[in-house]
Amino acid sequence: MKICVDHMLDMELMSPLGIRVVVPTQLLYRTQDPLAVELLFHNSVHGLTPWIFARDLLTEGTRTPSGSGDVRIWPTGSRPTSLLHLLLSSPHGSAHLTAPLPAVERWLCRTYRLVPPGSESDALDLDTDLGRFLDGGR
Repeated sequence: MKICVDHMLDMELMSPLGIRVVVPTQLLYRTQDPLAVELLFHNSVHGLTPWIFARDLLTEGTRTPSGSGDVRIWPTGSRPTSLLHLLLSSPHGSAHLTAPLPAVERWLCRTYRLVPPGSESDALDLDTDLGRFLDGGR
């Protein structure tokens, strides 16, 4: 059975000039891809912009600076106003976003109740995925 855990929140995009822009963001976790999380950034100009990366990376980033390359994550502040920072880079540019850390942690807890740490491989349906791949994606 495929199950999704999602949550909408407002992230803030930090411009190089210090201007903050609210970006509605959907956090998604799907049991059919139990190692990954997806952030869908809603933008009235470009539509939806997805970013997919490891759930473990996001979890680690809620506690300590984590990641390298195109995704870096770190926490700042103290409860209840602590923030989670995401620095996302691509060939098209980079974006520094912040989100309320407690909201992200609550959502992550929901994902771990669904698929506990260490049991991600149990949630994978490799036979079906491999069969679909070998059948040309049908």
